[in-house]
Amino acid sequence: MLILYDKTDCPYCEVVLEELDELGLKAELRNIADKGVAEELVDRGGKRQVPYLVDEEHDVEMYESEDIVEYLRETYGATA
Repeated sequence: MLILYDKTDCPYCEVVLEELDELGLKAELRNIADKGVAEELVDRGGKRQVPYLVDEEHDVEMYESEDIVEYLRETYGATA
C-alpha cells in the first residue's frame, strides 16, 4: 500500500500525484491540513514537509518529490 502525505496546492505534491497517475498507481492521500495528519507525519518522518511517500510493501519512506518520482519509476515503472 502506498501512502502519500500531501498538501493542497503544493506543486511538489502535484508532480508526485501526476507520476502516480501516469504509472496507474493508487495511493492513500493524507493531507497535512488536518492537524492530526500533520502530527502523524512529524512522528513518522521527523519533519512537517510534503510530499512524503510511504511504501508499506517495500518498507520505504521518503521525502523530496524528485526522489519519490525516481523511486516510483524504478519500482513500479515498465522496466521494473
